[in-house]
Amino acid sequence: MDNNLQLYGFNNLTKTLSFNIYDVCYARTEEEKREYIEYIDGQYSSERLTGILRNLTDIIGAHILNLSKQDYTPQGASVSILIAEAPLKEHEIDPTNNRGQLGTPASAIQAHLNTSHVSVHTFPESHPSRSISTFRVDIDVSTCGRVTPLMALDYLIGSFESDIITIDYRVRGFTRDTMGTKHFNDYPVRSIQDYIARETLDAYNTMDVNVYHSNLYHTRMILREVDLDRYIFRRELKDISESEQEEILQALEREMLEIYNGRNIFE
Repeated sequence: MDNNLQLYGFNNLTKTLSFNIYDVCYARTEEEKREYIEYIDGQYSSERLTGILRNLTDIIGAHILNLSKQDYTPQGASVSILIAEAPLKEHEIDPTNNRGQLGTPASAIQAHLNTSHVSVHTFPESHPSRSISTFRVDIDVSTCGRVTPLMALDYLIGSFESDIITIDYRVRGFTRDTMGTKHFNDYPVRSIQDYIARETLDAYNTMDVNVYHSNLYHTRMILREVDLDRYIFRRELKDISESEQEEILQALEREMLEIYNGRNIFE
């Protein structure tokens, strides 16, 4: 029993943030597609993802208990972290936890918290017959107690090249005050957008779908402007004719709109 954490006055609400970003790229040939996947896999290795999750943990005020990560073949990575709301004394920590100390690098990472966990997974892919490749990152932060995952949104958006973003926030369960009254949310949430900086929101078109009586909040974001320079892989924009630039722009915008709306529109 000495290793058990004391939870008197514990906040039993579970607050879960699911954060997904998509990066879209125009890669013309099979070789370019392969090189793009390799580039993305290197840019977002498990080592870098671990650093992102460590920073996220600091931002929400949590402390790492255990961390695992894994790189995959042919591509992709995952990281998972178990976290605690407050620093723990030596005798309170299960000896099987690594406290964030890792040996060999990996592409999947998970972090465990005494009240929460954080995980990230990456999914690079390309269209089998068109010149479009995409990279998706899924990050899930589940917390209870005073820790709130919404505070990390600006950091997460800035950590990736985010063309399309989908964010879900859900509060589950209830907690009681000292008089025994149940509380189904520990602070009011009107919109996920309230936790994103205005200069960030100005760069995106956004849409909310909220179910307030169920404490369910959903926000979608898509970049307002597509700058071809940052989407064309291994080619210079000056070497591409205006007509081809227009075709590329149209292909990118169609792909982004379909991802944003979650359905095939132009097939």
